[in-house]
Amino acid sequence: MSGFWHWFVLVITVASMIGALWLLFANAKGKVTTEDTGHVWDGDLREYNNPLPRWWLNLFVITVVFGVAYFVFYPGLGNFGGTYGWTSDKQLEERLAAVRAKRDAVFAQFRDQDPGSLSTNAAALSLGRDVFLNNCAGCHGADARGAIGFPNLTDNDWLYGGTPEQVVASITHGRNGIMPAFNGAIDAATVDALAQTVARWSDPKLDPAVRAKGTAQFNITCAACHGPDGKGNPMLGAPNLTDDIWLYGGTRDRVRETILFGRKGAMPAHEKLLRPDEIKVVAAYVLSLSKQGQP
Repeated sequence: MSGFWHWFVLVITVASMIGALWLLFANAKGKVTTEDTGHVWDGDLREYNNPLPRWWLNLFVITVVFGVAYFVFYPGLGNFGGTYGWTSDKQLEERLAAVRAKRDAVFAQFRDQDPGSLSTNAAALSLGRDVFLNNCAGCHGADARGAIGFPNLTDNDWLYGGTPEQVVASITHGRNGIMPAFNGAIDAATVDALAQTVARWSDPKLDPAVRAKGTAQFNITCAACHGPDGKGNPMLGAPNLTDDIWLYGGTRDRVRETILFGRKGAMPAHEKLLRPDEIKVVAAYVLSLSKQGQP
């Protein structure tokens, strides 16, 4: 608070308290009288102009004294912080410290275990589910089944690998996946053949001529990331195109859209949002979901 506002608040506050005392004592003068002001209600209810009863006056004075004591111990007079040293930030930090201590006591029992072993621990999974719902469900859904552009975490299909270490790395550091756009680089007929080949990779009924043309283009523009067999590359986050699991949809039109305009997906890093213990249990929870999706 600047010097001007410090003095502004201090003067206004002190003046208000002094003014309140003056008003109280000024109206406490005078004697009790039976003369009314002339205001009468209901025929016999009259208004008198008498000073406050002493007990009532004393209550008001006590409130002012209480206010003075408050400003001595607590902040309220500009930059004067009070002799007690209280601040809202300090109180918040004390309460957060108490919460952290309780949380640490709960997570401590899992500290020496890896996410893989915790993926079968009911207590750890309960904590992990809470962390997931608070931090991950907004993108992956409360049931972790994802949506268009957000991976399904229950199907055991992993863009960047599904080992405990890789899942922890994804949560901690985030991921950035980019599929380049080929609009203008490939003619329309070749794009259509490539889209059909990718969308119907294992379909024996696909026209051999279409497959041959699509495969030829695939080897030129796609195999470097997805591999010549189309099974992807976890190092790059390039998905497996042969398992009929699609992040952005697997119809011919959706695949064509991906080829023409590319895709850009980002998994935000959580190392500044979650503590290592929280990352560990939420990784265990995600791993447990993927195990349920295994054949």
